[in-house]
Parts: sequence; C-alpha cells; structure tokens
Amino acid sequence: MPKIEAKKRFGQNFLKDTTVLNKIIQSMSTNDRKLVEIGPGLGDLTQKLLEVKPVKAYEVDRDLCGHLREKFHKEIKEGRLELIQIDVLECFKDKSLAENSYDIVANLPYYIATKIILEALHDDKCSSLIVMVQKEVAKKFSSLVKTKEFGSLAILSQSIADTELLFDVSPDSFEPAPKVTSSILKIVKNREFTQGVNPLFKSVKEFDGFKKYLKVSFSSPRKTWVKNISSIYNREFAKSLLSKSGITHSVRPHELSVTNHLNLYKEISKN
Repeated sequence: MPKIEAKKRFGQNFLKDTTVLNKIIQSMSTNDRKLVEIGPGLGDLTQKLLEVKPVKAYEVDRDLCGHLREKFHKEIKEGRLELIQIDVLECFKDKSLAENSYDIVANLPYYIATKIILEALHDDKCSSLIVMVQKEVAKKFSSLVKTKEFGSLAILSQSIADTELLFDVSPDSFEPAPKVTSSILKIVKNREFTQGVNPLFKSVKEFDGFKKYLKVSFSSPRKTWVKNISSIYNREFAKSLLSKSGITHSVRPHELSVTNHLNLYKEISKN
C-alpha cells in the first residue's frame, strides 16, 4: 500500500505504539454493546478492536477510507467492520451513532475532541467513552473541585458519569509526533442516565438547561458565583440560595462541587 501522509486540516496524528494500543484494549469492559470508533486513521487501533468485537467506524478522510477498505477488505465483507465516510459531528446532529447502546473507543482529533465528547455525553445511547485526547482536555473533564481545571466540562461529565484520566501518552507514540502530551480519558455513564430515567435530568431539555446554567456560572471564573449568576438572576435571590446551603457568598464557581452546582441548578430551575 502507498504511504498515507497525515493531514493537518483533519488534525491527524496516527497512534503507532503497540504498548499504548494494548493498554487501551485492557481498559475496555466486557459487554455486548456496539463498539464505535471515531477517526480510525491507518487502522492500528481498529485492528486491535476487531480482535475483541465487531466495530462501526466513522472516518471523514476519503483517502483514509480507501486505505481502510483495502486493509480490512475481509472484515468488511464478513460484516465485522462497518466503515462510514462522514464528519461524525454532522452525524450527531441527525441521530445517534448506533441504533442501540454503544461504547466509543477512539483516538480523537484534537481540534474537535471536546465537541465529540459533549455530543456523546448528550446521546443517551452512548454508554461509555475511552478516548485519546490532549492532556489539557482530559484534565478539564476529569479534574476535581477547587483545582484550576475544574469547570463546566468536569461538572457536566461528572454529573452523569464516572470520569477518570487513565494514563498519559508521550508524543513519540504517534506519527507524526504532536507537540503536546496526550491522555486516555475514560467516561462511564450512570446506568440511569443511559436508560433515560436519571433522577437529576428527566429530559434532554433539563440537561440542556444545566449546560446553560454552567455557562453563566463560569462566565468569569475568577469572579464569585453570585456575581456571575446575577447577570440573569436577582442578586439577593442568588445569595439566599447559598445561605440555604451554608455556603459563603464569596465562593467562586470552581470552589462549588458537582453536587453543589446540581442543587443550585435545581433550586434555580424552580423559579
């Protein structure tokens, strides 16, 4: 096969390190859910995934799709690999990535990784993600309260899932080598959320409302929560909510835990 060159416009960095590939596979849970890969690239991870179960793969690059169809001709013919050429974000707009419950395992392009994760969090058919992302992004989703990285992404994720940064991956594990360190991020959603009966969010509309609340709460992270939320709610009302929970009025948004934010949103949404 002719050598395939990585394309900058698609944020391509091909993972080649066998040790890392094996660690990703070992991080997967055993279940009968559909397995979805986004951006299979040259197919090194795809090859490992196919040893576990059938794969449904989404790839936007026409040249890579041609390469993958040739490389996995047998697997595609046998129905073990379904390869779809499409921008996965466009696919998310219209429907889920699979008809039934599924898990995502993927080396995500850096430039759209956050958007893909957020779309997957929103899709109740997606049960879990094990994804390679820029370390900075992984920390934003997995960070703990009162750390500088703790913000709306961590709260959104941790309000409906167990979120964990598993391990880091050095630049030399890729071809070409990126300029930053990568990390493997694992997100396993609460069973109730994937079944649409989560007591925190009884509808997509409620989850959307929580996202809007967080956007306002963290609009100026260095300012107090009261100052930020007062842009749309009465300041004295905001203070009263904190007082009811025994929280100082000077608290900043990153100092409020996931539970704090959920409770505040619940109270605010009543009004």
